[in-house]
Amino acid sequence: MPKKFLEKGLAILLKRQTNILSAAFVIMGTVVIAQLLGLIRQRLLVAIFGASNILGVYLASSRLPDFLFQLIIAGALSSAFIPVFSEYLGKDKKEDACRMGSSLLLMGLIIFSFVSLLLFIFAPFFSKLMAPGFSLDQISLMASLMRIIILGELFFIVATFFSAVLQSFSHFFVPGIAAASYNLGIIICIYFLSPYVGIFSAAYGVILGALLFVLVQIPMVRKVGFIFRPSLSIKKSGVLQVLKLMWPRSISIGVFQLGAVLTVTLVSFLPNPGRNYVIFDYAQTLYFAPVVLFGQAIAQAAFPVLSREKNKLDDFKATFITSFNQMMYLVLPVSVLLLVLRIPVVRLLFGAGQFDWQATVLTGRTLAFFSVSIFAQALVYLVSRGFYALHDTKTPLTVGTITTFFMLGLGALFIFKYHLGVESIAIGYSVSSIFEVIVLFLLLDRKVNGFPKRNLFFSLFKIILGTMFMGFALYIPIKLLDQLVIDTTRTVGLLLLTGVSTFAGLSLYLFLTWLFDVKEAQTFILIFKKVGDWKQILTRKEEIITPSPEASQH
Repeated sequence: MPKKFLEKGLAILLKRQTNILSAAFVIMGTVVIAQLLGLIRQRLLVAIFGASNILGVYLASSRLPDFLFQLIIAGALSSAFIPVFSEYLGKDKKEDACRMGSSLLLMGLIIFSFVSLLLFIFAPFFSKLMAPGFSLDQISLMASLMRIIILGELFFIVATFFSAVLQSFSHFFVPGIAAASYNLGIIICIYFLSPYVGIFSAAYGVILGALLFVLVQIPMVRKVGFIFRPSLSIKKSGVLQVLKLMWPRSISIGVFQLGAVLTVTLVSFLPNPGRNYVIFDYAQTLYFAPVVLFGQAIAQAAFPVLSREKNKLDDFKATFITSFNQMMYLVLPVSVLLLVLRIPVVRLLFGAGQFDWQATVLTGRTLAFFSVSIFAQALVYLVSRGFYALHDTKTPLTVGTITTFFMLGLGALFIFKYHLGVESIAIGYSVSSIFEVIVLFLLLDRKVNGFPKRNLFFSLFKIILGTMFMGFALYIPIKLLDQLVIDTTRTVGLLLLTGVSTFAGLSLYLFLTWLFDVKEAQTFILIFKKVGDWKQILTRKEEIITPSPEASQH
C-alpha cells in the first residue's frame, strides 16, 4: 500500500503542472528540500572547518564565477528564453524551439568559456582585486579554489538551461529536485574527501553537484522531446528576440551580483576577514530562506494573474493586495521568530564542531539586523512583478541599482568611519531593502492610480498587532525555561526550548489573527483543513499558466 501510494504520488508530480496553485505547491516543496540540503551542507562545513578564515576564503571564491554565470546566462534564461521558447511550443514549432534553444546554449557556453578562461588565468589578480584585505596566502588559496569552481559552472550552465526547457513544458518538480541534488553533490564530496584534501573537497563538490544537476534532468529532457542541435543561428528571429528581451534583467542581476562581490571587498577590510565573511554568509543564508520560500513562491504564483489583469486595473489591484497581505501574513511571524530566537536557531543549525560560541553570538546578532528587513526583501519580488506585469522593466532596474549602491555606501560608512563590525553590513542591507520596497510601492501606487489603502493597511495593522503579541509569546518561554527549567547546554534541551517557544508563539499568532478576523488566517486554515485533497489540487486544470515575455524577471 505505501509503495503504491508513493508511485501514484510521484506520477502526479512528474506530470505537467498546468495551474498556478500546483506550480506554486511544487516550487515551494522543492525549495524546502533544497534549503534543507543547503543547511546540511553549511553545518557540515562549519563542523569540519569552523568559522575560520579558510572557510571564508572558500565562500568568497565562488562569488566571481557566480557573478559571470548570473550575468551571462541567468538573465537570458529567467527573462527571455522561457517565454520565447514557450511561444514556439504554443505554435506547435518544437523543432524551431529546439534549434533556437541549441543556439543559445552553445552561444552561452562559448561566451562563458572565453570569459572564464580569463578568470582562470588571472585568478590571483581578480582575487586580490575583489578581496584586497586578505593575506597573500589566502589570495593564493582563493585563486586555486576559484579555478576549480569555474569548471563546475560549465556544467551548471547546461543544468540551468535544462531547467528552463522543462519549465517551458510546465514541468517544475524535476528541475527543483535536480537543483537540490547540487547541494547533495557538495555534501558527498565534503564528507568523503575533506580528510584528504581539506577545503578543496567543497570545490570538487561544486563540480559533482553541477554534474548531478545535469544528469537528474536528462531523462525528462529526452521525454519532452528536446534535442540539442549544435548551431550558431544568431540571425534566427527567436535568438534575436531573446537577446533583445534579456538585457534589462541581465543588468539588474549584474548590479545585484556586483553588490555581492563588493560585499566581500568590504568584509576583507575587517580583522579576520575570512571568519567574518563566514558569519555574514551564514546569517544571510538564514535571512534568505523565508524570502525565497514565501516571497519568491507567492510572487511567481501571482505574476501570471497580474499579467492577465494589466488592462483591468481594479482586478489587478485586488490580486496585488491579496498577494501582498498573504505574503506579509507568512513572512512577518518568521521575521520575529528569527529575531527573538536567533541564538537558539544559529546554535541548532550551525553550532557543531568548531563553530564556537563567539561565532554563534555574532552570527545571531547579524541575523537579527537582517531579519528586520525580511518582509521588505520578500515584497520586492511581488512589487517588481507588478511592474513587469504592466510591461515596465526599467523602474525596478533603476530603483534596484540605486539601492544596491546605497547599501554599499552605508556599509563602507559603518566600517571605515565608525569602525563597526560585520553586522553593520547587515544594517546597511536592511535599511536599503526597506527603502527599496517603499519607493517601488509608491511608484507602483502612482502607476495604477492608487491602491485602496483602507483594505491594505487595515488588514496589515491586524497582522502586525498579532506579530507583536507573538514576539512576547516567544520571548517569555525563553526567559522562564532557559537554564531554570531546561538545560540548553545540550542539544535536546535547546531543541525542546526552541520547539516550545515556537509552538507558543505561532499558536498565539494564529489564534489572534483568527480572532481579529484576518482574511489570510481564514484562508490558510481552510487550506490546512483541505490538505487531504492534495491530489485534486495538483491535478486541477483551471488557472492555466501562460508564460509571457516578462515572466520571472526578478
